[in-house]
Amino acid sequence: MSLKDMLNEDMKVALKSGDKDRLSVIRMAKSAIVYAEKEKCHELNDEEVVEVLLKEIKKRKNDISEYERLGKSEVVESLEKEIEVLSKYLPQQLTAEELEEIVRQSIREVGATSIKDMGKVMGAVMPKIKGRADGSLVSETVKKFLQQ
Repeated sequence: MSLKDMLNEDMKVALKSGDKDRLSVIRMAKSAIVYAEKEKCHELNDEEVVEVLLKEIKKRKNDISEYERLGKSEVVESLEKEIEVLSKYLPQQLTAEELEEIVRQSIREVGATSIKDMGKVMGAVMPKIKGRADGSLVSETVKKFLQQ
């Protein structure tokens, strides 16, 4: 079953059960997917749907830091619940050890020796992890290994 089909099925379940919060998040995700499809002029595959969902999660994480700064805890809670719902549709996230191993392997592949090679390493790592780890976490891990 594709991610879009899962979203449709979960939307029906949320509608029938009266779970308005979950329904709202799923509708927002579907809307973002439709917008991306119109932008790219083709139907999105699962990888592209994951990219859209990751962008939506990233937006919410950025919003959380802003609302925390403003002291709006109820909005922060709402955004965290939205992230939780969206995360259900993402692939299994990598553990820190798995991510470190991929980074080490990529550093060896590109022959990186200093922080100046970070772009090369990131370019090698990102296609391997496709939605299974947050980009900022990957960046921190790469920096950690290149600064040793």
